[in-house]
Amino acid sequence: MVHPRAFRFGVTAPRTASAEDWRAFCRKVEDLGFATLVVPDHLGDQFAPTVALAVAFECTSTLRVGALVTSNDFRHPVVHAKELATLDVLSAGRVDWGTGAGWLAQEYEMAGIPFDRPAVRVDRMQEAVAVMKRLFREGPVTYHGAYYTVNGLEGQPKPVQRPHPPLLVGGAGRRMLSFAAREADIIGIAPSMSARSVGTSPPRETVVAAIDRQFRWIKDVAGGRLDRVEINMVASPAIVTGDRETRAAKLASRLGLAPGEVLASPHVWLGSLEQICDALAERRRRWGVSYWTVPATAMEAVAPIIDRLAGT
Repeated sequence: MVHPRAFRFGVTAPRTASAEDWRAFCRKVEDLGFATLVVPDHLGDQFAPTVALAVAFECTSTLRVGALVTSNDFRHPVVHAKELATLDVLSAGRVDWGTGAGWLAQEYEMAGIPFDRPAVRVDRMQEAVAVMKRLFREGPVTYHGAYYTVNGLEGQPKPVQRPHPPLLVGGAGRRMLSFAAREADIIGIAPSMSARSVGTSPPRETVVAAIDRQFRWIKDVAGGRLDRVEINMVASPAIVTGDRETRAAKLASRLGLAPGEVLASPHVWLGSLEQICDALAERRRRWGVSYWTVPATAMEAVAPIIDRLAGT
């Protein structure tokens, strides 16, 4: 029986060595049964999203593509809307729209982009989403905000998907998740730092308590639209193993979690194929998480999970 929130899965990939390798990789993602291919948006050793995604849909037939997620401060929303709509038209509606406020201070500094405090970056991202949604609609757009000004501009081309490509907004804090609950089609729940050790500071709550709280924030704001919203998480890490406890102990310090909390973490895939499948079913039951993205390095190991659960 198909669940009301059917599972789907995506792969995150920053780059490959060549164009030929990228095309082969994209086709392999599709052949393994993944629904989406997403790329990060950073200034380091990654492909530029727009170009990489254009090649990805050109060499596949059903694979959806998108960014997880674009950094709003790297491009003006008018330009971003035009690029996204163009991708949507050329892919015949296979594009997802993922956006975020940006977070990596070092790359801002290296590029000479002002790294404003979080509240400003989030305000600017929210304003950009408002501008883009208007540009995707019919008619000229006039918008005078704190960060962006548009005067009578008609957004062209219009996306194939109406009213716009599915919007994914992710976050860990209340403000970002509340915005996502109001505006997004897909909500990405990131791990809460309150459940992790940071330096000498111990966790303030368990990983399960943290996501319970995050989901309450979403539910309180989304209200009646919650049933129409897809909940996403990134598997970090995704490891198929017959010895969960040993691997959890090895991962603990890297993740800032006690070994028991590694095993309990909703964001971690760790165990046998059967154990991971059971864990994903429980996370969907409890928090509605049905859309997962996994790192490219794990996609072949977890392919049997995708084969078993995708679409169910």
